[in-house]
Amino acid sequence: MIPFDYRRADDVDSAVATVTGNPRAAFLGGGTNLVDHMKLGIAEPELLVDVTGLPLDRVEELPDGGLRIGTNVRNSDLAAHPLVRERYPVLAQAVLAGASGQLRNLATTGGNLLQRTRCVYFQDVTTPCNKRTPGEGCAALHGYTRYHAVLGASPHCVAVHPSDLAVALTALDAVVRVRRADGERTVRASALHRLPGAHAERDTVLEHGELITAVDLPPLRFAANSRYRKARDRASYAFALVSVAAALDVADGRVRDVRLALGGVAHKPWHATLAEHAMRGGPATVDAFQAAADAELAEAEPLPDNGFKLKLARNMIVSALRGLAGEDAP
Repeated sequence: MIPFDYRRADDVDSAVATVTGNPRAAFLGGGTNLVDHMKLGIAEPELLVDVTGLPLDRVEELPDGGLRIGTNVRNSDLAAHPLVRERYPVLAQAVLAGASGQLRNLATTGGNLLQRTRCVYFQDVTTPCNKRTPGEGCAALHGYTRYHAVLGASPHCVAVHPSDLAVALTALDAVVRVRRADGERTVRASALHRLPGAHAERDTVLEHGELITAVDLPPLRFAANSRYRKARDRASYAFALVSVAAALDVADGRVRDVRLALGGVAHKPWHATLAEHAMRGGPATVDAFQAAADAELAEAEPLPDNGFKLKLARNMIVSALRGLAGEDAP
């Protein structure tokens, strides 16, 4: 057992100051897998600052018609909130697709976003892993790759991000509010997580000591016509092989606007901008949806065990969009 100190945060500013001032301190929030990693020997913080008691647990309506979700809103409360279910069903569905009821009762918005990959090689300290120890190598490249990335990977890491919530927030163009020692900044949800590049050890663009305080959802009217679909190896408590978050606005048989993001395919939730661009202004037909999916997946580089993800992703994109356009979409 590696000893560590534990403190409950009294307020946001003191929590940020404490962690910022200690390079071996970490925030503890519901939904992260930090404690699991401490048990496995992956993480060894000397101080945990528990932020779960901070009064950041409300879903509030914004003046522009959007919603602000506090970082400590429990996943189960978020999925059940009537405004979320009415205006952003993709978000409620994504939350309910993750983990189990018991875990959703404890997991928080901020904690869910900052959970780390479940790559088996990252979690096994006997294997080389650049995410765990930079420069050590990536065991997954020559291992079992069924669950790994097909988009945006690098020779340093092929892990995927596990969050369902983050995929929906990326599709919705949500904005993440972050407190740091010198004030506050905002980060688009699509830019919060990063691709591995040469620094696989960094999951997000957050600096040490920065704390997520809330997530803002824009007043996206057509988000009411949205859905989340997830393919996995079993019906519950399993991470996505591929997931799709989509929102679609169709008028007179043409796509006025669309939002699309994929999960289970990259080191971060994958904002499918190429597919979105291909569809906007075009016909809302199955052929057009298939062409958009093909455009998004054209640069994919599957590994020996996960080539099936390309066909699965294509089919799921088309199925989700066709359902939103109406099952009779030509």
